[in-house]
Amino acid sequence: MSRPGANFGIVSAIPDRVTMAKNTELEIKLVALRTEHRDLDEAIGALMSTRPHDRLQVQRLKKRKLALKDEIGRIQNEIYPDIIA
Repeated sequence: MSRPGANFGIVSAIPDRVTMAKNTELEIKLVALRTEHRDLDEAIGALMSTRPHDRLQVQRLKKRKLALKDEIGRIQNEIYPDIIA
């Protein structure tokens, strides 16, 4: 016979609806960030191919691209955490 609270401290391996909804939101945001990152890459390439190009503008775009990469990594870690066995 099971006592009340006998499973206290045991985390279920099955994600609940709240977790699944949050992950879905994060995956949608991840797609948008990846798209923006790719678009910035194309914009930087196009800007660099013109002479003379605005180095300050290129630097700003690269900084934004790097910030997007960091945000993408943070969200990926939140959705797919490293589970050490």
